[in-house]
Amino acid sequence: MSPHRNGNLSVMPLQEFMLDGFAGGPQTQALLFALFLALYVVDVLGNLTMIVLITLDARLHFPMYFFLKNLSFLDLCYSSVIYPKALFDLMSSTKVITFAGCVSQFFFFSTMITIEGFLLAVMAYDRFMAICSPLRYPISMRPSVCARLMLGCYCAGSFNSILQTSSTFSLPFCSSNHINHFHCDVIPLLKLACADTTINELVMFVICGLIIVGTILVILISYGYITVTILRMRSGGGRHKLFSTCGSHMTVVSLCYGTLFVIYAQPGAVQSMEQGKVVSVFYTLVIPMLNPLIYSLRNKEVKDALWRLGQKHTAT
Repeated sequence: MSPHRNGNLSVMPLQEFMLDGFAGGPQTQALLFALFLALYVVDVLGNLTMIVLITLDARLHFPMYFFLKNLSFLDLCYSSVIYPKALFDLMSSTKVITFAGCVSQFFFFSTMITIEGFLLAVMAYDRFMAICSPLRYPISMRPSVCARLMLGCYCAGSFNSILQTSSTFSLPFCSSNHINHFHCDVIPLLKLACADTTINELVMFVICGLIIVGTILVILISYGYITVTILRMRSGGGRHKLFSTCGSHMTVVSLCYGTLFVIYAQPGAVQSMEQGKVVSVFYTLVIPMLNPLIYSLRNKEVKDALWRLGQKHTAT
């Protein structure tokens, strides 16, 4: 058997992993369970409401809301890949996840989070076309184009996830099967590997860096043109409406990319795994919960649609 790179453990085939989760006694675990459950329920209800609202209200059948509905779907999916299991583990003495379950969780989470990164760039491009080329917008962002853009996001996300998953789980793991995290994530998994992970870390840094930098460039260029166009408008009301709509998107972009950059694209930014867990909670649960609130509270059309849906429900 091959020795561990530290020389004290041997390679053995693993059938399951143990998720260490969060430190603390039963009271701390119960408190975290209540907190995560409340946040997860708000996350599910908020994103489901956004999906149903956009689907049912014909006045929201525009490209911006088509992409927003997909954003809510992705937020709902990647939170649900992690938190039902995490909530169960908080109340369980054995935090076991099978090898296949860990691979599946890793793959689907990686897929969803990457798709969301590309989708945020597409949403910025959509706003650029709507504001800077309004006459061409109905043709440039017709339904078939929106569908192809969305398909491209899913394909790119799946390709990145296949690459990351295969490179991570092809590594030999040592007899220690304890993952120092509450879900299967790349950094704690690499710490269990018996082989040299330099290539894996380099691949992760390069791919994540290219995705983050590439999509941020699309967003910054789009919003650069948008800002110039808005400032040239004579109508103060029009400027305020457009800045409000774009401000919601930029808030989501800042929250999402800021945390992802800290975790995956800036080596050494997170000084301990406990800090990494807190940051992970922020981008896997808090941000998906906040996204529907950000878009609904700062978007008059969404608020009007919610009011119409409430009126219709009251009338029936």
